[in-house]
Order: sequence, then C-alpha cells, then structure tokens
Amino acid sequence: MLAILAFVVFGFLLIHWSKKLSKSNQYKIGNIFGFSLSVAVIVWTIIKIYFNGFNIQQDLPFHLCNFTALLIPIFTLTRKKIYYEILLFWILAGTTQAILTPDLKNGFPHFNFLKYWFVHAGLIVFVFYATHIYKMRPTLRSVFKSFFALQGYFILMLIVNKLTNANYFYISKKPKGPTLLDFLGEWPYYILIVELFLIPYFLLIYLPFYLTRNKK
Repeated sequence: MLAILAFVVFGFLLIHWSKKLSKSNQYKIGNIFGFSLSVAVIVWTIIKIYFNGFNIQQDLPFHLCNFTALLIPIFTLTRKKIYYEILLFWILAGTTQAILTPDLKNGFPHFNFLKYWFVHAGLIVFVFYATHIYKMRPTLRSVFKSFFALQGYFILMLIVNKLTNANYFYISKKPKGPTLLDFLGEWPYYILIVELFLIPYFLLIYLPFYLTRNKK
C-alpha cells in the first residue's frame, strides 16, 4: 500500500510539474522516464543471471509488463499514436492486475521488490504522463488495435513457451501466488475466459476517455 501511495504521489507531482515546462523538456523527461523503465528490466535480468546463472524458463523478459517496459523507449522516441493506443490498454489492464495482486517473493528493500514496483507502477505513471503531457487519447478503434496486438503477443508467447518449456505470460499455468485467475478455473479454461472478457474489459477502460472527450 505504501508503494502504491508513493507512486500516486510521484505521478501527480511529475505530471503537474511537467505541464509547466516547454515541449522539448517534456519530451526529454518522457525519454528519461521511459528508458529508465527499460533499463531497470535489463539490469534486473543481468543481476539474476549473474547470481543464479541463466535460466531460459525464467530470465527472458517476456512477461507482459517486462516486455512492455522494453517497448516504452520506442514510443517515447517516436511518440506515434499507434504505440500509445496499444500500450495504454496493455498497461491499464494487465499492469493494474499485477499491482493489485503482486507476484512477489521478496519484501522491501530487496532489489526484486524495488524493480517490481518501479517497473509496474512506473508503467502506469508513464501512460498517464503520455495522456496528459503528450495530449494523446484513445478512440474506440484503439480498443481493437490493442486487442489484436495482444493476440499477436499471445501467439508469440505460445511459441516461446513451447520451445523453452516456460510459462511466460502465464499461459502454460497460473501464477503461484493468488490472482484473479484463481476464480476462472484451471488451464486452459482461464485463458478462454480471459479472452472473452478482454474486449469488454478494454471498453470499460476506454469509458472514462469517452465520457470526458472534448465536444465541439
């Protein structure tokens, strides 16, 4: 709860301060923030490999939040709306669940704890930064763009898991810790149920943007 509160305060102060800056400085801050999320995942992976040796089933940054963090710099450098449309729903849908039901074995101040909260909460702060500072907003089409992009990622993870006997994206089995997936049945039924709920869930995320859209 303290970690969540800390990032709520950090996000509010960052966005409030950045609104007073020039466009070029806003873009610089976005780049620094985006790259820091990506670097945190890379450094965390290197440290794990250094201390524990490389384990292909655990050490590839292919879980959705880690994968998203690696994509963020591409968005910050290009600021293309298609990346915003895809990442917005991935982050607000998937990363929010990771924050509410964290898959963590270590507490503060362990590096795993710090990395987990910096990346997951940082992704949510960043997507609000992009919304308020880059002045980007999703449309109804964005829901389906993000959904179909996620299907491509799902297929990629099926192939990766088949080749490595891993559980990236938790599509081979559910996480060990308690999550909302526990209410959706065993494998593979929870995957099918999540697929059915994805578009309604994305639409629910889009609803506040729709209700607050600018009107002529």
